Amino acid sequence: MNAQPTRTLSRDIDADRHARFRLASIIESTDDAIVCKDLDGIVTHWNPAATKIFGYEEDEVVGRSILMLIPEELYSEEEEILRKLKAGERIIHRETIRLTKTGERVQVSLTISPIRDENDNVIGAAKVARNISDQKKADESRFRLAAIVESADDAIISKDLNGIVKSWNDAASRIFGFEAAEMIGQSILKIIPDDLHYEEEEILRKLRDGERIDHYETTRTKKNGVLLEVSVTISPIRDETGRVIGASKIVRDISDRKRVERLLIQSEKLSATGRMAAAVAHEINNPLESLINLVFLARQSSPEKGRAHQYLLTAENELERVSHIARQTLGYYRDTNSPTEAYLHDLVQNVLTVYRQTLLSAGVIVETQFNDLQKIVVSRGEMIQVFSNLVSNSADAMRHGGTLYIATRNVKRASGDGIQIVIRDEGTGIRQEYLDKIFEPFFSTKGNLGTGIGLWVAKQLIEKRGGQISVATNTESGQSGTTVTVFLPFQPSLSLPVEQPNETAQSGKSTNYLKPRI
Repeated sequence: MNAQPTRTLSRDIDADRHARFRLASIIESTDDAIVCKDLDGIVTHWNPAATKIFGYEEDEVVGRSILMLIPEELYSEEEEILRKLKAGERIIHRETIRLTKTGERVQVSLTISPIRDENDNVIGAAKVARNISDQKKADESRFRLAAIVESADDAIISKDLNGIVKSWNDAASRIFGFEAAEMIGQSILKIIPDDLHYEEEEILRKLRDGERIDHYETTRTKKNGVLLEVSVTISPIRDETGRVIGASKIVRDISDRKRVERLLIQSEKLSATGRMAAAVAHEINNPLESLINLVFLARQSSPEKGRAHQYLLTAENELERVSHIARQTLGYYRDTNSPTEAYLHDLVQNVLTVYRQTLLSAGVIVETQFNDLQKIVVSRGEMIQVFSNLVSNSADAMRHGGTLYIATRNVKRASGDGIQIVIRDEGTGIRQEYLDKIFEPFFSTKGNLGTGIGLWVAKQLIEKRGGQISVATNTESGQSGTTVTVFLPFQPSLSLPVEQPNETAQSGKSTNYLKPRI
C-alpha cells in the first residue's frame, strides 16, 4: 500500500537532482561571473567565468570577503548592497568598477539577487558580473567618433548601396543647407545636379566592388539651388563578415580654393597678355600713324559739308582711339590724359555712329532717351571704350534683329549724385550660372567670337572712376534680353581743365551734328 508514495518521492528527488545538475551546468558554462556570498560578504561560490574575469582561482576566493574585488574608495557600495539585500531587494545592471588579481580595474555590470532559505529568509546573495570593459571602450570610441563627425568642418555622410542617406552631420547641413531630418531616408541624388546623376551610378558600382574613391572633384547642389564645387572621398562600409553594405562620404567645399586657382590662372594669362600686348602695340603704332595721316589728308581734300568729310572725321577719331588703346596695352601703359567735362550722351552718340552699319545689317532698331542734363568729368577715351564694349555685346546678342534701348538720366543716391546709363537689348540673354563670371577676364559666352576682355575692361574703367556696373538678364523665350546699368558719380569740375578745341577735340565732338538714324 505504501509503494506508490515511495515511487512518487523517488521521482521528485530525481527531478530535483536533474534540475540542480542543469543549473550547475549553466553556472559553470556561462561567460558571466556568478559569485555567491553570505550576508557578511563572505564568498561561498565562484564559477570558472569569475576566474577568467578576475584572475582568482576558486580556492583563493571562497571563504574570503568580497571586498578583495572592490576598490577601497567603493567599499561604501558593498555596505549599500548588503543593506538592500537584507531588505529583500534586487539590484539590476549596476555598472561599477572591480579589481582583478593583478590590480587591474575592470568595468562590470552587476545583477544581484537575494538567496532565501526554506522559510523565505534572506541568507545570502547571488551576483552575476558581466565584464563590460570592451563594450565601454567601444562605446567611448563610438562617442569620440560621433563627436569628431559632428564637430568636423567637412560634410560626413553615410548611405546604403541604394544611395539612401543614413547619416548627415552638422557640417553637411551648413554646407548644403538641408537639415538631417530633410536628408536621412532620402536619395543622395537630392544634392547631385541632374546632369551628373550618372556619377552616382559609377560610384555605387565601385563601392560594391570594394573600391575607395579619393579626392574626387565634382559639383553638388545646395538647397537653394546654388552649385557648389566639392572634393569627395568615399569609402565602403563593411559588416562583420567583410561584406560591403554602404558607404561613408567626406565632402569638402573647395569653392574658395577653385576660385583662387582660377584667379591665379587669369593672373598668368593677364601677365602673358600684357607682354604680348606691348609687342603688338610696338608693331602696329607705325602703320596706325600712317593711316591717321592718310585719313587726315583725305578729309582735307573732301568738301567740308559733305557726308564723306564727316565720316572721315569720325574714322580719324576712331583710329586715334585705337592708337591710344594700343599704347595703353590693357592697363600696362598709364593714361596721362587729363579728364575733361563732357555730356555722356555725346559719347554714346559717337559710339552709335561707329556701330551704325553693324546694327543696321543685323536689323537692330536703336531707341535713345537722353536726360543727362549735366556734364560730368570723365576720360573721353575710356568712356567711349566702355560704351563700345557694351553696344558691341548687345549687337552680338541680337544677330536676328531686335531693339537696343539706351537711356541716360541724372540720379540722386545717398552716396552721391551722378548719372545712370541703361543699355537694354532683346538678345538671347545670359544663362544664370554665367552671371557670376561675366566680369572675369577671358570668360566669354560667345565661343570663338569673344575674347572675354570687354566686360572686364569696362568694369575696371568704371570702378576706377568710382562708378558701378550691374547686369540683369532673362533667357526665357519671348522675354529674353540683357540690361546693363552703369552709374557714374559727379565730381567737382571747376578746377579741372576744359578740353581745348584742336583737331582731335573737334573730331571727338563730331557726333553733335552727325546723328545716326537707326
